[in-house]
Amino acid sequence: MESLQRNPTSPKMSSSCHKMSEPESDPPPNRRRRRRRRPASSSPDSSADSAESNSQEKAEKVTKLAAPTKAETALLPPFPGLSPDQIHVPGTRAECQNAVDEILAAGLGGFDTEAKPTFRKGQKIDGPHVVQFALTDKAFIFQLHRNECEKAASDLIASKQVLKVGFGLKNDHGQIRSRLGITLDHVLDLDQVFRKMGYPGQIGVRGAMGVLLKRCFKKSKSTTTSNWALPELTPRQLLYAANDAFAALKIMEALQAEGHLKR
Repeated sequence: MESLQRNPTSPKMSSSCHKMSEPESDPPPNRRRRRRRRPASSSPDSSADSAESNSQEKAEKVTKLAAPTKAETALLPPFPGLSPDQIHVPGTRAECQNAVDEILAAGLGGFDTEAKPTFRKGQKIDGPHVVQFALTDKAFIFQLHRNECEKAASDLIASKQVLKVGFGLKNDHGQIRSRLGITLDHVLDLDQVFRKMGYPGQIGVRGAMGVLLKRCFKKSKSTTTSNWALPELTPRQLLYAANDAFAALKIMEALQAEGHLKR
């Protein structure tokens, strides 16, 4: 009886299967097709959006807010400021301590310093000679040639309990560190606030007063360059120093009212 067995795969079939399982060889180099990369297609809409975006960015860079000029602010009503009876010049230890306690209780104040100017090239400024703090209804003028005043002013300058509000405070840092050996801490430089609003450079108290309060803030050059190291300051110097700090405080309040600063 003939046995029922499967015939083994023939050599031809085996060879054929082997050839089918092998990967196809790459075509010769001369037969390969080079695929060129096509640049990313840009639709008219995307091009228009890009152009519009670029034009907006350029417009934002070009558009700057301009502070009023000195001639323009001179036409405005004068800033009333503090009167002489609202200006206090501590002299004794008790007066200085009372001033410190009142400023600490307020938690913030308009701030500025004054120094005797130099008129010779290379001459070093040895100021500040005066440090002023202004509250909502008064100002304190500390003359640093008095030991009690220097200590009181130094305590306030270094204190984190009092926010010092002013203009161009970057210029005060070096003088304070050089003369008093301390760091001006916890400050609000209003020049930086106005810069964020779109005003380039340093707007200063005069420009800021014209922008926000629509008032003229006069700064006498002769008083600015006067001798701030005098043993007794003149009434004109006291008014100048007190209202420089007081104006900064009033401008800060106006910025808060208009939503430019958090309360």
